[in-house]
Amino acid sequence: MLLSRNTDIEHPYPALYPNRSIGMTFKSFDLNLLPFKVALLMIGTQMNTTITKTLQTLALTLGLISTSTPLLALDSWPSKPIKIVVPVPAGASLDTLARTIGKGISEKLGQPVVVENMAGGGSNIAFSYVSKAAPDGYTLLLGWDSLVINPSLYANPPYKLEQFAPVTMAITAPQVPLVGPKLPVKNLRSLIEYARLNPGKITLANAGNGSPGHLAGALLESMADIKFTNVPYKGGAPGVADLIAGHVDAMFVTLPAALQYVRSGKLTALGVSNSKRSTGAPNIPTIAEAGLPGYELNSWQGILAPAGTSQAIINKLNKEIVLTLRQPAVKEQLVSQGFEIVASSPEYLGKQLAILTPKWAKLVKESGAKID
Repeated sequence: MLLSRNTDIEHPYPALYPNRSIGMTFKSFDLNLLPFKVALLMIGTQMNTTITKTLQTLALTLGLISTSTPLLALDSWPSKPIKIVVPVPAGASLDTLARTIGKGISEKLGQPVVVENMAGGGSNIAFSYVSKAAPDGYTLLLGWDSLVINPSLYANPPYKLEQFAPVTMAITAPQVPLVGPKLPVKNLRSLIEYARLNPGKITLANAGNGSPGHLAGALLESMADIKFTNVPYKGGAPGVADLIAGHVDAMFVTLPAALQYVRSGKLTALGVSNSKRSTGAPNIPTIAEAGLPGYELNSWQGILAPAGTSQAIINKLNKEIVLTLRQPAVKEQLVSQGFEIVASSPEYLGKQLAILTPKWAKLVKESGAKID
């Protein structure tokens, strides 16, 4: 007996038959042929299962290859000494931090870490060198404020921020207004009052045009409505020496650079520029507490690598540097020197660079600082 009926049978693997609809319709067929149709459907289903498993295996294999690529790079790294480039002379606070970090990661990674000082050019020599280095994890930069200041300060900076990969913001340190022995002031309020009564009489040294200390002084001038006579030096050390000798009246430097002279009584600290008192010098008030509410400016130091460095290497460096900075002995040493430990993730440093760049650019513009 011949029966007629319309039956929709789902196609077992429609991707193999792009010209057919997903629903395959068998119309008006002899039920005596049904076993043949069912067998055909079963074969198609088996094909579907086999091909699907094959594709899944292939995808898994490719996934393993993809995810293992950075691991392979990490397996062979480091196989030779690592270099940390520091944009200041030996003995400066950045140099001290670089050597502390270098010692720690050398012990953990089993390779020597060499600190190479490339001072000059407002730190641009070091920045340019690392920006062009191979992204292989063997050349690192101890970066600081000037990395984000110089693109606004220089007409043609020899690098771009995109040429660096953040590893960690290691520490922060406040700027400190110091006064020498000849200036008749002992606190920030009396400095502001004296400056208002004697416009331009106070000589304010700085480590160079557009340096963080110069811009910190410019912010103080703007917020307090006073005027200094700026005296730029080629670096902070000669400015501090002249301040102690009484050749200039005042100077902004970072707290680590200031503490030895403050503790010895050679110079007087009028405040710290961050929002709270320093852990290493709690007796020094904030500038906001000392007479200028709203004043806040912080310096940072951190490690960066050339852009394109393997994320696996970045993460490994971050892990070992953070562990080094959080060691009790290291932390105690750095805090006593005036640093605040941050030991951040790479992502945090990246976000901070994005925030700090326009902030410093605004100060550069307001100060009128420019270097061709």
